[in-house]
Amino acid sequence: MTIEDFLDRHRDELSAIRHDLHQHPEMLFEEVRTAAIVARELERLGFRVATGVARTGVVGTLSCGDGGRSIGIRADMDALPIHETTNLPYASRYPGKMHACGHDGHTTMLLGLARYLSETRAFNGTVHLIFQPSEEDEGGALRMIEDGLFKRFPCDAVFALHNIPGLATGQVVVRPGPITAAVDIVGVTIRGIGGHGAVPHKAADPIVAASGLVIALQTIVSRNIDPHDPAVVTVGAINAGSLATVIPGDAKLLIGVRTCTKPVRELILGRIEEMARSQARSYGCEAEVKLGDGSWSYPAGANTAAEAQLVHDVAIEMGQDPAKIDMRGPFMFSEDFAYMQEHVPSCYFGLGNGDSRMLHDAGYDFNDELLIKGPAFWARLVEKALPQT
Repeated sequence: MTIEDFLDRHRDELSAIRHDLHQHPEMLFEEVRTAAIVARELERLGFRVATGVARTGVVGTLSCGDGGRSIGIRADMDALPIHETTNLPYASRYPGKMHACGHDGHTTMLLGLARYLSETRAFNGTVHLIFQPSEEDEGGALRMIEDGLFKRFPCDAVFALHNIPGLATGQVVVRPGPITAAVDIVGVTIRGIGGHGAVPHKAADPIVAASGLVIALQTIVSRNIDPHDPAVVTVGAINAGSLATVIPGDAKLLIGVRTCTKPVRELILGRIEEMARSQARSYGCEAEVKLGDGSWSYPAGANTAAEAQLVHDVAIEMGQDPAKIDMRGPFMFSEDFAYMQEHVPSCYFGLGNGDSRMLHDAGYDFNDELLIKGPAFWARLVEKALPQT
């Protein structure tokens, strides 16, 4: 019996788990119900289970043979503050919350792997299944590390994946080196002098200064960064004033920055501050620049060569085309798995979700075919990373 045959026997049960999680999305360290379902399933399968890791995190451990080498496999559990519009029979029951990034599927795939490992035990070593809270914000991965994740559950390597809409169902994509972007949120407040719209010469207009800054920021990536280094600078919000006849006293901008190396990150953040202050001064205003501005900043993630090669080799063994596996550049989204990558040899990779709506879209849904293909990949990776003698 193949791994896929084994998992296909559990298809209906895994789909039911995934749909239940989808109906009950939980956010930002609120994953109490989700964690309870995970812990109960792991305990039923004979895993050693630790709960309350970084409040709602769960770790399930299974050892076979001498238990010498150990690996970790991470799945994120949290949902997003988005109102679902799919009209699916298992759509979110909670207004304003949904699994718009597929973490319900990531969690269920790992539970599918747990079922396979529990029954077959065809590996030699220790597997830690890491169910992480709060990936979308507030750095659940970092909180788990601070709560002793790798001290309590030592790993020689750790792995994670994300479903990728628009990529063929089950297709693996991976690369060594940079794999996810750092994300920084920069808040800029331009302070001018408010006044009556009829006498603009007696005011210092922060809206005009903000407009100049928006245009200037577009030159950072195109003129300051090597074209071979991926980077994105996005002005996502501008807020100023409320009346057509009044010049406001200040204007606020929120700027998103995505980079893949520390030097590029530092250069861009430095240029934003320089430009904000100089543009404001040129219009008779002042600028206050604040990194973070109430949001988390995640570092760039990088895959170690051996672990990326392992993922690549498993994909090849599953019959995938090498030309389709190799990524030319990193993902430009960010991931707090990068914190784990700073501590342990690791690999993060993509798994195709097929022709679906994009991540963070109110109409998105996870592809249930991955409830077979995902655990099957994880199972082969475990058996290859921890081979029986």
